[in-house]
Amino acid sequence: MFTDFLKEYLPIILFIIIAFGLSVSFILVNFIFSPKNPDPEKLSAYECGFEPFEDSRMEFDVRFYLVAILFIIFDLEIAFLFPWAISLGKIGVFGFVSMMIFLSILTVGFIYEWKKGALDWE
Repeated sequence: MFTDFLKEYLPIILFIIIAFGLSVSFILVNFIFSPKNPDPEKLSAYECGFEPFEDSRMEFDVRFYLVAILFIIFDLEIAFLFPWAISLGKIGVFGFVSMMIFLSILTVGFIYEWKKGALDWE
């Protein structure tokens, strides 16, 4: 019984051990041989293009949120397109029409955002 287990799972266990060993060794080699002379510019915090020397409760432009939301929306659109494209032969005309409705709604939203100037960076 144990030999059957080893026959089936030994390659997977060896792969996990080798992958873990390589990962740890790469991190250690990088830590040991990397230069240790950071300058102040490298040590400064960088977030959203603002200098980190002001109050952390300062207001900043809502366009950062808008760009992030737009990225998520269109990233999800692509995530829905891949499985649809693969299974298009099986789902037929109904799947094609439903995806075209989905894409047209997203296109109308994209045109609305474009006309409102949400994509313009000043």
